[in-house]
Amino acid sequence: MRMRPTLSWTPVEGLPPATTDPGPVVDALGAGGVLVLSGAGLSTESGIPDYRGEGGSLSRHTPMTYQDFTASARARRRYWARSHLGWRTFGRALPNAGHRSVAAFGRHGLLSGVITQNVDGLHQAGGSEGVVELHGSLDRVVCLSCGAFSPRRDLARRLEEANPGFAPVAAGINPDGDADLTDEQVGDFRVVPCAACGGVLKPDVVFFGEAVPPARVEHCRELVRGATSLLVLGSSLTVMSGLRFVRQAAQAGKPVLIVNRDPTRGDRHAVTRVALPLGATLTAVAAHLGIPVGDRAGS
Repeated sequence: MRMRPTLSWTPVEGLPPATTDPGPVVDALGAGGVLVLSGAGLSTESGIPDYRGEGGSLSRHTPMTYQDFTASARARRRYWARSHLGWRTFGRALPNAGHRSVAAFGRHGLLSGVITQNVDGLHQAGGSEGVVELHGSLDRVVCLSCGAFSPRRDLARRLEEANPGFAPVAAGINPDGDADLTDEQVGDFRVVPCAACGGVLKPDVVFFGEAVPPARVEHCRELVRGATSLLVLGSSLTVMSGLRFVRQAAQAGKPVLIVNRDPTRGDRHAVTRVALPLGATLTAVAAHLGIPVGDRAGS
């Protein structure tokens, strides 16, 4: 039976309204030991749309599922055509003030770790170290036959050579790096096999319908156990891969704080939800704590 992605949920009624006061976030970071859990909303200010916020990509786009990708050569051709085009834009995205603020908090010893649901690598580009990529990274490609890993830039070069002149205009780019193309635009796009064994290549990301590797989940659970509080940044927490850590923290009596403009599936577990833009809010929080953010990684 094929699993379909969780695309929506019903908000809980009767919860306290969100606040526009970032004071609780300042207090939590000031106490130290904060574990950050970030989602697609943190990268919107870098030009990468989120899934479910205002204008989110799910209003026009259903993400590729693991089951469809592995079962259908046609689905793989469509995916790689769209992803190849999206990668050109996606790969040029730069970290924003939110990413730089998280890195600054880490440099000043206020964080116990960073878990991201994003696959864009912008936390690392912004200066954060030891980031756990819960859903993997678009920077890497894995062969489903022999298990070999290779850099995405190498695959991009091979796809360019196999598809000279492929340059359709996409309707939009999605958080998974997938561009919106019609079947006509995909055309007869050529997919290249694994250079080592000729097997099927897949980005080293967790597709919808695919499980996060158990060892990675346990590592994240250990980070939650060692944290003083959990700070969620820009995630609707719709999918269980991130929500489970919010539930774990709440059950352990650790404060959960959420900065997200829209309601989230984890609001019932949070001590506060701050409904403000992430970049400006985190920069203001850093200023309250006397921490310079800088304009680039490491500054």
